[in-house]
Amino acid sequence: MNTLFLSLLIASTLLSLSLSKELCNPQDKQVLLQIKKHFGDPYLLASWKSDTDCCTDWYQVECDSTTNRIISLTVFAGNLSGQIPAAVGDLPYLQNLVFRKLTDITGPVQPAIAKLVHLKSLRLDWLNLTGTVPDFLSQLKNLTFLDLSFNGFSGSIPSSLALLPNLGALHLDRNKLTGSIPESFGTFKGSVPDLYLSHNQLTGEIPASLGNMDFSVIDLSRNKLVGDASMLFGLNKTTDNVYLSRNLFEFNLSNVVFPSTMENMDISHNKIFGSIPPQMTQLRLQSLDVSYNRLCGQIPVGGKLQSFDNSSYFHNRCLCGAPLGNCK
Repeated sequence: MNTLFLSLLIASTLLSLSLSKELCNPQDKQVLLQIKKHFGDPYLLASWKSDTDCCTDWYQVECDSTTNRIISLTVFAGNLSGQIPAAVGDLPYLQNLVFRKLTDITGPVQPAIAKLVHLKSLRLDWLNLTGTVPDFLSQLKNLTFLDLSFNGFSGSIPSSLALLPNLGALHLDRNKLTGSIPESFGTFKGSVPDLYLSHNQLTGEIPASLGNMDFSVIDLSRNKLVGDASMLFGLNKTTDNVYLSRNLFEFNLSNVVFPSTMENMDISHNKIFGSIPPQMTQLRLQSLDVSYNRLCGQIPVGGKLQSFDNSSYFHNRCLCGAPLGNCK
């Protein structure tokens, strides 16, 4: 009987020890508490308490189910001010790092982020970051998603970003970036990312090398780009979204052949001339805007072209036919 009691006692003790054993890695926990202290113990990080388990009780973080190391840190929409601390670079297994919609977060992209070699997704958007887009981001070879949009970054786009072999999307839109689109963006080394460069101050021509890429989405709208953009189209491509509005592009639309996959196209507010190609009647367009250009001739009849109202076509040189007025 005593032996049975002793066995039960040992078993229950081991069970209580295993239940009380903290999953959170002590080094990771220490780093996270440093980050919390750096921001002045904000309410947003109130669940981060030294006497609770960061893997089971803390918000904004996620632990790996096998190793219990921190693999995700997502800080979103709250009252947080100051710079992103260097301590984020001391979470060596981080795969997902997000600071977003925190308009009092200032300073540059934290250089210590370069140490996060396992990082797959880096999202630092809707902040108040300044300085240049750092070259060291090209060292993060596992990145599939990079978003630095809605900040105050200036200077040119580093050509080295084209060296990221797994990049699926690159958001540099809504900043103050200047200079030209890098030639290297026509030679992405792995997958071709969705490319968002709108609402900047980019100048010059689109490098001809971009014609070699099959972008699914490319948004260059609201810059100061000039010249030809027709190389972004092509029958052999699978592009479905092209946004080029409010630039100074000047090319003959009559000669453009579109991918059959094209769904959304906005080329308004440019200096594009020629006529609308009849091939556009074969496209399954969901949205179209060719207004405020120098187009002429009759709008081809058929497909989706008459489903858009006159605002998609008006303010051209001599475009006519439904939904605009009859041709003379």
